[in-house]
Amino acid sequence: MTPAPADPQHPAASDAAPDSQPLTVLLGCDTFAPHVNGAARFAERLAAGLVARGHTVHVSAPSVGHRNHGTFVEDVEGQQVTVHRLASWRWTPHDWLTFVLPWMSKHYARKVLDQVKPDVVHIQSHIVIGRGLAREARKRGIPIVATNHVMAENIIDFTTLPPVLDRVLVKLAWGDAARTLKMARAVTTPTRKAADFLESTIDIHGVVPISCGIDKANYTPDLTPRPHRRVLFVGRLTTEKHVDVTLQAIAKLVPEIDIAFEVVGGGDQRKNLEQLADRLGIADRVTFRGRVPENELRAAYTQADVFVISSIAELQSIATMEAMASGLPVIGADAVALPHLIHDGENGYLFPPGDVDALADRLRRVLTADDAEYLRMQTASLDGVEIHDIQKTLDTFEKLYRGEPT
Repeated sequence: MTPAPADPQHPAASDAAPDSQPLTVLLGCDTFAPHVNGAARFAERLAAGLVARGHTVHVSAPSVGHRNHGTFVEDVEGQQVTVHRLASWRWTPHDWLTFVLPWMSKHYARKVLDQVKPDVVHIQSHIVIGRGLAREARKRGIPIVATNHVMAENIIDFTTLPPVLDRVLVKLAWGDAARTLKMARAVTTPTRKAADFLESTIDIHGVVPISCGIDKANYTPDLTPRPHRRVLFVGRLTTEKHVDVTLQAIAKLVPEIDIAFEVVGGGDQRKNLEQLADRLGIADRVTFRGRVPENELRAAYTQADVFVISSIAELQSIATMEAMASGLPVIGADAVALPHLIHDGENGYLFPPGDVDALADRLRRVLTADDAEYLRMQTASLDGVEIHDIQKTLDTFEKLYRGEPT
């Protein structure tokens, strides 16, 4: 990344109609590249997509290392984006999480708002950076759009607190979320199920479901008949992903079915999962690849035969959408938003969360399906992902930024 110019220029818009004038958008992100997770990936695609449409985009995000803070021009999904890196600290119980000191968030927000003077602030969480930006933007009368990617339960594995205190923390976190989100002109979340969850959890109404969106053209389905054995998971290796359930299900099918399981992603649970694969006697069938470049990730999707996600805390799951865009049957836990993507018996199967025997059954059905049945599931995945086109997502957010009906 390179230092940003002191006074970034707005794109020229002399011939644009008033309702299509380019905007200056400030995204507040508690997680952003190089972090690898769904919220970070969405923010990157949103920023890049808005720049490609002629808008000026600034991102307020944690620094990469405590000392590497400042304002930089960074390449984000092939677009040049101004990123304001705020001094942040590593949360040691987590393998990559960094955070800005909460009592500094409003100070940083004031500095960024003074420099950027945005038309709209779009916060990607209500935690620290988003919380500070929302409060300072409201004081200045700047419209706020808020997107919730977070379930408070996602983070309690890393608090190091006793369970009883975790429950208190979750209650406090949702209370603070309500206060922050109510400052926004519009509140969004990736799916209708996630919106319903948010509305039922805190006293808020009118949450707008907007898919995180993907560019389907980036993925290469393989629809040729072939033997099916390659199982894929892509995501963070954390407790709520329940990759252990998938490992146990695969162990139940060996040696009945020749299976290879590829795990793409890093996380604090990797060592435990490697040890579990060894205890189950399937270590030779499981490959932990860690984080991989984008081209290798897309190739992994193309080469796989089925995508499995046992997570119980997905507000959408970009990885599942990427698998669908790659023409894969998908199997997932019947929890939170996964049923929004996985239609049981159509593009794959759902199973009761944590039910190893049920997951093994669903895997057997896909891996032993005849060519016609397998192609039917592939086609259903490709058809089902059409509504998640990133351009539709960008259209909707542009309307929200301008205060237009969606």
